[in-house]
Amino acid sequence: LPTCRDSQLFIKDLHFDGVPVRIYLPREPSASKQRGVIFIHGGCGIFGSISKELKEKIICRHIARKSDSVVLSVGYHLAPEHKYPAQTLECLTATVHFLKTAETYGVDPARIIVCGDSVGGTFAASVCQELGHRTDIPKIRAQVLIYPFLQALNFNLPSHQKNSAIAFPSRERTVHFILKYLNKDCSLKEAVLAGSHVPESINLKYRKWINPDLLPDVFKLGYKPPLPALFLPQVHEEVQELFEPWFSPLLAEDAVICGLPDTCIVTCEHDVLRDEGLLYKKRLEDSNVRVTWHHVEKGFH
Repeated sequence: LPTCRDSQLFIKDLHFDGVPVRIYLPREPSASKQRGVIFIHGGCGIFGSISKELKEKIICRHIARKSDSVVLSVGYHLAPEHKYPAQTLECLTATVHFLKTAETYGVDPARIIVCGDSVGGTFAASVCQELGHRTDIPKIRAQVLIYPFLQALNFNLPSHQKNSAIAFPSRERTVHFILKYLNKDCSLKEAVLAGSHVPESINLKYRKWINPDLLPDVFKLGYKPPLPALFLPQVHEEVQELFEPWFSPLLAEDAVICGLPDTCIVTCEHDVLRDEGLLYKKRLEDSNVRVTWHHVEKGFH
């Protein structure tokens, strides 16, 4: 699909403070300022781009046309060549730039949402957490998290067990891509899958947020709690990034969660990440954040 040709949209490649972006602007003039959508693509942080991915082009064009919005797609640089957390920082930079310059593109700065799928949902969640309490820029109106990755402490939740062998992403491939993204030794995979990277003190601290007991019963059918894992300090030291809220937004403190905008979360039944979305939904609701939830019963990641 040529970048510049669309009967309904103007499509431009730009740079926002050094971050590549692609903007989709409706050709039809609007009598008032339009809504804005910041879209962050998935791909485990190591795949995909705004220029080559047909799926992202179709999604962004569809959103722009159907919602009569200006859509900004963020072309963050990929890992491991660009080391974590470069991807989150670039999404943050592009978002702040757009919030500050929205009116230049005919967008109402009070009506901008951040949207992402898979790891794009991770980046979207992190951006909203980072900007929640800032007063120097317009507030993000809402966040849309489409089957997001939100935590790397527990890979033995019911959805991990139920969908462990689903083609993409399988439970094993999920951890493989995490280690690849962080440029870690992939031989750590089995230890991380087992939970050997998490000391008991951290398990106890975050049990109030990451716990199968917090899930509705319908999502726990057939679940078998795993045996306690042997803690391996050397593995823990190697993967410290997994415990940072920028990597695992579900670990953010309550003061951060309380500052989040209205949220839409999409989960899929046949997805290892299903339960992370459900746990984040509960956290937000417990913090009086308004949440809309869509669950695709026959859906895949």
